[in-house]
Formats: sequence, structure tokens, C-alpha cells
Amino acid sequence: MSDPLYRRVIVKLSGEALSGDEGFGVDQAMVERLAADLVATAKFGVELGVVVGGGNIFRGVEVSERGVPRPVGDTMGMLATVMNCLVLEAAIERQGHEARTLSALAMPSVCETYNRKRAMKNLAKGRVVLLAAGTGNPFFTTDTTAVLRAAELECQAVLKATNVDGVYTADPKKDPKAKRYEKLSHQQAIEKHLRVMDSTAFALARENHMPIIVFSIADKGAIEAVLRGKGRSTLIG
Repeated sequence: MSDPLYRRVIVKLSGEALSGDEGFGVDQAMVERLAADLVATAKFGVELGVVVGGGNIFRGVEVSERGVPRPVGDTMGMLATVMNCLVLEAAIERQGHEARTLSALAMPSVCETYNRKRAMKNLAKGRVVLLAAGTGNPFFTTDTTAVLRAAELECQAVLKATNVDGVYTADPKKDPKAKRYEKLSHQQAIEKHLRVMDSTAFALARENHMPIIVFSIADKGAIEAVLRGKGRSTLIG
């Protein structure tokens, strides 16, 4: 059995990943499958932090476009990520593995509040650490949160889960001639306006020399496969 490529990583999941084919809310079967993937990866010897979006429940940007102040909309989106993390935490623990939700917004009756030392201790104990509520500030995406937490927690890479197996020159579902990039620099990702992550996340990754691996979450065992150096993906770094 080969060693993992990285020993400590942040996995970035979209909120939509939890909704499965439903497109909204939480698909429990999908949550159980994602939890199983995370547990298998942790048992492979990888320390895991997980940042989850909230788009399956609420999008702050969309409601802001309808007149709600952006800081208010973004805060509501942060609360959606807390709900997603709690769902994942419960599913992981049902499979006999420890997990902790740490929220950037203080809500001590619901979960622990995020701080770096607490997160590092949980990672060292082998727990899956679910990082909720983004950065705790408006105007920052959960993509940027993933890179920020990776840098803070001395992770070796960010694994960005999507619905396609890497970064393409165009949408491969719409353009059959689209080609997948094997590797890109952070600067190239910014200059090409690649929409897989926002430019703030790419810039922060560049400044911290943080590799980002973009892969598809569609197949069971995809997270562990990436860490074994198998499967198709794009390395940005």
C-alpha cells in the first residue's frame, strides 16, 4: 500500500455535493457516501479538514441581489454551512470515526468555536475537522476559506471537489472539444479567469505556495484516490 501524497489536507466540498441529484437540501444517501469517503481517507493516514459550502440551502449573493444587504446575506449563507457540517459530522460519527465541527461564528450551544490551536489538536488526534461558517466575515467565499484554513493549519494541499475530473478549457458537458489541463500555475488560473475557484482564493494560494488539486467527487473513493496519485485531476500550483 502506497503512502499518501499529502499527510494533511483541506477538502473543499460544495454545498451542492450534499444535495446529490435533488439539487436542493440534503440527500442523506449522498451524505453517507461522502462521510464514508472521508472516513476511509482518514484511515489511510491523512489528517483531514473539510470546508463545506452552503449553496444547497442558501446563497447569500443571490438574496443580496434582491435587496438584502450583502453582509446579512453572507451571514445567512454562513449559517447554511454550519448546518451542512453538522449533518456530515453526524454521518461520520455513525461510521465509528470521530469528527468535530468548528465554526468561525461563535455558537457554543451548537458546536465549538474555531481557533487554530483547537483545530490543530483535533487534526493531530485523527478527527475529521469540519470547518463551518466560512471565515466568519462577509464578502469571502468558502473557496477562499479553504485556502486560508489550509495555510493556517499547515496543510500541504487543498483538494477541490467538483462535478468534473479537473479544469478544462471550456465546459466539457457543453463542449466535446474541451481539453483538460494536467497542470497550471496559480497565476495562469488567475489570468485565464478559471471559474473553478475565485481569484482571491487563487491569489492566496499563490502567496502561500499552496497546491490545489481539482477532481471529481462523483465516484466513490475519489478523495482517497487523489491522495494515492490515481484518477484524473488538475494540479494548480
